[in-house]
Amino acid sequence: MSEPLPKSLTPQQALKLTEDNPQAVLIDIRSTMEFLFVGHPKGAVHVPWIDEPDWIVNPEFVREIRKLLLGGAVCTPEGPCAPVVLICRSGKRSLEAGKELLKQGFRNVYHVDEGFEGDLDDDHHRSTSGGWRFRGLPWEQC
Repeated sequence: MSEPLPKSLTPQQALKLTEDNPQAVLIDIRSTMEFLFVGHPKGAVHVPWIDEPDWIVNPEFVREIRKLLLGGAVCTPEGPCAPVVLICRSGKRSLEAGKELLKQGFRNVYHVDEGFEGDLDDDHHRSTSGGWRFRGLPWEQC
């Protein structure tokens, strides 16, 4: 049996989900440097999946997500689970982080398939053919 996958969303679908559902949490899982200096979706909470200086998977990632959900985004056996929407640079890390959350018992997990910057183009540039920023969705940077 294959492992469960987080549900894939376009950037536009992710924005709509978070706007339509006040319990939904948009979590930017990129490194601290990416979050601060490249920019991030407005309203996103930052919980890095892999971060400097060691560039290893954050051993506290699942615990930090659980703490976020205790702030009102509740999941009970008899009720619906608050949507957890993960975004990274291009959709690869958010897919892996989403798999881990599902493995740890989360039930309503999504990932933004294009990420914040999208894939590299032929000139090795991002944000030219996909991603949250390319789609003109609300974002900010420090």
